[in-house]
Amino acid sequence: MSYPVNVYEQVRQTIADRRRKAEDDAQARADAFYAESPEARQAAAEMRRSAYAVVRAIGASEDAQAIVESMMRRNLAAQARLRQILTDRGLPENYLDPRYTCAICGDTGVRDGKLCECFRALLRRTAYEALCRESPMQLSRFEDFDLSYYKDDPNALELMERNYAFCRNYADGFDLNSSSILMTGETGLGKTHLSLAIAGAVVEKGFGVVYGSAQKLFARMEREKFGKSDQPDGTTEAMLETCDLLILDDLGAEYATQLSKAQLGSLIDTRMLSGKPTIISTNLSIRQLEERYSRRIASRIIGEYAILMFAGRDIRQLRK
Repeated sequence: MSYPVNVYEQVRQTIADRRRKAEDDAQARADAFYAESPEARQAAAEMRRSAYAVVRAIGASEDAQAIVESMMRRNLAAQARLRQILTDRGLPENYLDPRYTCAICGDTGVRDGKLCECFRALLRRTAYEALCRESPMQLSRFEDFDLSYYKDDPNALELMERNYAFCRNYADGFDLNSSSILMTGETGLGKTHLSLAIAGAVVEKGFGVVYGSAQKLFARMEREKFGKSDQPDGTTEAMLETCDLLILDDLGAEYATQLSKAQLGSLIDTRMLSGKPTIISTNLSIRQLEERYSRRIASRIIGEYAILMFAGRDIRQLRK
């Protein structure tokens, strides 16, 4: 799965912090315990000395094997003494061991050369939280989409029932071969809500989603291109091109420049060629898309995207 680089870095740092805390806590328990039990401190010291002697003995002389075997016996005996001291005090044998959050990978994030499930779960949660910070994700679930707002217009209600069912099925069956979607219609008809509901469901399935308004994302790419960002040029573009699902919200609301038009065309082409799905929401009609951007861009969208037309009255106004 493809997540933004900053999400991976945040998760790596979280995993490293977990491991460091577990080991610091274990050291603090050991220090306190050894201060109370000189016998335990001596057993631990014997374990360290015998282990070090094993390392020194390997390859050092003809008697290396005998020394190693002797030191191993001393080490095992010291371990047994320490375990006995712990149990005599009513403590578990592993009392002095680090208590890692993930017992499978020991908070390394890796198991058998692959990312551990704890790392993957944290990726999903971190990506979801990042989306929530940039959008009302927690308020835009399928369960919260109220079709009763369309009941005064039977044609709009029928259309929106189909759109809702399509989006829900799309989210339930999402994979890297899913189609791209264009959501078009006037403002306040539920396009953003349904696209975010899809995003939430897709993130929960473990896919990497990038959501953002066209205005914000194109502005970010422009700042990078002209050296006005702390990110190097191409960072945002690469993220948009490689994520599992890109949701480009409110296309047409941005200030359109030759650069942003070229960026849009390149983004659509790159994702289409790599087979990566994209969801675009816009208040513009197909004809207006052609006039604002280009016939080529509009043609690519018409030919390759599933088109959902939204109708009805502005839900925001109805809520007021």
